[in-house]
Amino acid sequence: MRARKLFVEVTVALLVVLFLHTAISKFLDFKGFVYDLNNQPFPNSFTPYLAWLIPLTELVIVCFLLFEKTRLAGLYASLVLMSAFTVYTCLVLLDVFAYVPCSCGGVVSYLTWAQHFFFNLFFVVIISIAIVLNRSKSFRFERT
Repeated sequence: MRARKLFVEVTVALLVVLFLHTAISKFLDFKGFVYDLNNQPFPNSFTPYLAWLIPLTELVIVCFLLFEKTRLAGLYASLVLMSAFTVYTCLVLLDVFAYVPCSCGGVVSYLTWAQHFFFNLFFVVIISIAIVLNRSKSFRFERT
């Protein structure tokens, strides 16, 4: 039981560091982030919304992960976000887009697209495991 809790806690800590780092790096170089978004293979009309939505979503997820009562929701939100990023990197690797877009900011900007894919996939796997380990204790109802 202790190993399960430790796994969940380490996963949550990794996610908090990852999302906090990426959100802050996007805000610190907001012009660069907007430029990178404009070089993605989706309409530039999405950029003003995504430029705020992505880092704010990462910060909201961090807040959810920090509190026990909202941790499971934070893990599910993390899974959705990391799955979306993983699918996106997979599509880049499969040459689905007409051109290779710019990479993301933060720590993953130094990775190749293949490394980025496996980095994201690693997080999808550990988040999934953490959800399974955390879910059973989060849905217990107290009897009155």
